[in-house]
Amino acid sequence: MARYVLALDQGTTGSTALVVDAEGAVRARGYAELTQHYPQPGWVEHDAEEIWRTMTAAAGRALAEAGVSGAEVAAVGITNQRETTIVWDRATGAPIHRAIVWQCRRTAPMCDELRARGVEPLVRERTGLVLDAYFSATKIGWLLDHVAGARERAERGQLAFGTVDAWLLWKLTGGRVHATDASNGSRTLCLGLRTGDWDDELLKIFGVPRALMPAVVASSGVVGETIEVPGVLPAGVPIAGIAGDQQAALFGQACYEAGSAKNTYGTGCFVLLNTGDTPVASTHGLLTTIAWRIGGRLTYALEGSVFIAGAAVQWLRDGLGLIRAAAETQALAESVPDTGGVYFVPAFVGLGAPYWDAYARGTLVGLTRGTTRAHLARATLEAIAYQSRDVLEAMAADAGVPLRGLKVDGGAVANDFLCQFQADVLDAAVVRPRVIETTALGAALLAGLGAGLWRSLDALAARQAVDRTVTPRMDAATRARLYAGWQRAVERSRGWEAQP
Repeated sequence: MARYVLALDQGTTGSTALVVDAEGAVRARGYAELTQHYPQPGWVEHDAEEIWRTMTAAAGRALAEAGVSGAEVAAVGITNQRETTIVWDRATGAPIHRAIVWQCRRTAPMCDELRARGVEPLVRERTGLVLDAYFSATKIGWLLDHVAGARERAERGQLAFGTVDAWLLWKLTGGRVHATDASNGSRTLCLGLRTGDWDDELLKIFGVPRALMPAVVASSGVVGETIEVPGVLPAGVPIAGIAGDQQAALFGQACYEAGSAKNTYGTGCFVLLNTGDTPVASTHGLLTTIAWRIGGRLTYALEGSVFIAGAAVQWLRDGLGLIRAAAETQALAESVPDTGGVYFVPAFVGLGAPYWDAYARGTLVGLTRGTTRAHLARATLEAIAYQSRDVLEAMAADAGVPLRGLKVDGGAVANDFLCQFQADVLDAAVVRPRVIETTALGAALLAGLGAGLWRSLDALAARQAVDRTVTPRMDAATRARLYAGWQRAVERSRGWEAQP
């Protein structure tokens, strides 16, 4: 009897798969790293076919480690790096260009032009988002305008657009299903926040043909069945859950009630606050987004996005060669009492919430001859916590309530130093779950719910298990002094890249 859920978590730096049993316990994990392409400064691309290969490789490894055959899988759940944009040929399934990654800043000038035309207030009101190169719409426009013949083919209905979830769904179903869920759709700048469907006026503003767009489906419920994926899945397995990675993490953290919040520490940092049936408009630089659609009901969230978090640690490893593995940063950070006055603002691709400065750039300040790699490692971890405080302060102001505690997840929260410093700089408890890969777990729970393995949200919430609650130790004066230094460093990073 099929009694497992296979969760596919396609992320920015790699693809992860989890095998989850009927009790909601993780039985095994598979992973495959994804190549990053940087054709120009500020540009980031992925190979869409490699995305598929790494995802199937990770799934195969997870099933093998669990000792579970594809025939025992009751449902598949998908979660994904959001906003990353793929356009492919409907007839051949071949991408017309590499995927343009959410981090890519190539369309910042297009956003400037649209802003100058005065369309941002309408975009903000309809979508809950800001007019920024982060989102998919201008990336779609760039592809249609820079790949020969693409715009004409798109208007004839010969091309398909999708964020990574839609691409994986297309591949899993052999091209039979072209769809995205409401949470991913709400990240494109083309979907009406209140209607949950594509908005013709927004499509016109961004020059995106409706014929290019996928159907918008629920986040939980069967949307298609697999074709045979050799060595991984047989034909006929229901695909029953889809959500963008941060919304999936909110679901995996059991933040089902309005007012509950989580922060995911991955390539970037993403704070989400469930606001229930009501989309709350931000006045502090946050985004209003769809959390999920279940049973015809839309649930909304406030979101603050930090573009570079774990990716800054990856830069220490790959760019500077200061560490061999990310886990080394904890011992390095703890080997010095502080950063020696060093602050690192990892604005490699600009700053996200609450600043939204596409022209900020990475900045190291406070260096002296006594600065060591330990100081740099500590400053990098502290930067992740400072950026999260920036967002959480904005969120508390929008929601009108102080932060009482924070649920955390993602690979970086295995770092005890980061969790303690985060609690210290927030002056709030940080709660780490036993399963820190709550993004993939959320996809599994959505799929299991959609396929009938679990009957209710209450049943899912009862399965939550806490690993550790970290409480603050820092005194108020130190906290205020350190955060003031961070704010000075951020000001020095802003507007560094000359605007065109």
